Amino acid sequence: MTERIPIARRIGTVALHAGLAVFAVMQLFPLVWMFVYSLHRSGDLFGGDLLSIPDDPQWDNYARVWVHGEIVRYGLNSLIVVTASTVASTVLSFCMGYAITRMRWRRKRIVLGAIVLGMVVPVHATLLPNFLWFGQFGLIDTRLGLILPYVAFTLSFNTLVYAAHFRSLPVALEEAALLDGASWPRILWTVIAPLARPATVTVAVMTFLTCWNEFIMANTYRASDELRTLPFSIIRFQGEYSGDYAAQFACMVIVAVPAVILYLWFSKHIMAGATAGAVKE
Repeated sequence: MTERIPIARRIGTVALHAGLAVFAVMQLFPLVWMFVYSLHRSGDLFGGDLLSIPDDPQWDNYARVWVHGEIVRYGLNSLIVVTASTVASTVLSFCMGYAITRMRWRRKRIVLGAIVLGMVVPVHATLLPNFLWFGQFGLIDTRLGLILPYVAFTLSFNTLVYAAHFRSLPVALEEAALLDGASWPRILWTVIAPLARPATVTVAVMTFLTCWNEFIMANTYRASDELRTLPFSIIRFQGEYSGDYAAQFACMVIVAVPAVILYLWFSKHIMAGATAGAVKE
């Protein structure tokens, strides 16, 4: 009986690794498929070869996209909006998560329930009401009109990530700093903020990726071409009856590269922040 247990564990480990490998291939396949198709001609995309690299790779697809897709201008607009949204959402969720886990105040459960409820509100249900409100306040076709909904839709998840992390931190650290004469703002930014770095990286990266790839709100609240974000470069190659599909795939690759690099760079920190508070010592 004692010899069968290690064998069963090995079989389970092999099966787990095999399943993870299959899952990894499934996740990587769209990226590889998108890159390969970006090297084809538009008329060659409907052939039978799924992942065949063309004999004559069309690298000029990327040159055309860079010039005619307004990559620089749209990318700069995306960087401004996404960076502002990430900073605002991170700071606000940090304060809200701390207030929920550490402070005692009335109606805290109601506020927490409202935060959780915010995660289940679909984006499509808010497009028309927000459009009407933004029109009243002159926020249509402005950067602020896109930053506000980005912050609002990422605030709930970010607050819960911070709240889970703060619950795993010992209260004794704050009490010791308070006894030493530190004020609450100083405790918050010099004691708590460094300890919450894993959660901060997780929140910042996930918010950046969410806002970087967002299109439907940007398409609703933006009218002028000067303030459009990077996903709009894809539809510049879509006509009424046909489209330059190879150029669109090249656009997708360009849009995806910064997000993939950012996620891979901070992947360890993201996992550490996402699992913070799951186990209490």
